[in-house]
Amino acid sequence: MSDPQYYPVHCRTTYIVRPGDSMWTIANMYGIPLDCLIRANPQIPNPNLIYPGQQICIPAFCPPERHCREMYIVRPGDSMWTIANMYGIPLDCLIRANPQIPNPNLIYPGQQICIPYHCW
Repeated sequence: MSDPQYYPVHCRTTYIVRPGDSMWTIANMYGIPLDCLIRANPQIPNPNLIYPGQQICIPAFCPPERHCREMYIVRPGDSMWTIANMYGIPLDCLIRANPQIPNPNLIYPGQQICIPYHCW
């Protein structure tokens, strides 16, 4: 697998930074992991310093993180349990690899699920 920092980024939309915004608040606003938002915006040298008027790419797809062997796109009828079984990994491992999912019993078609290399 290639290094995630070199994945092409396709922006779902562009967000214009407003006073009081942070990368964290923007990531939460769009329901994406903070590290995904940061990786999608390499033009921002310090993610702790953003300024009103800056353009932020809201990625349509989050490239896999280093600990993910694959990103699985949830289909209708999927559950974390069925996905874990499909990949032969423990359910608790799959849940730990996806902290962006607040309720593992509630996933939706189109969501991205990290399939981890290793369980920890």
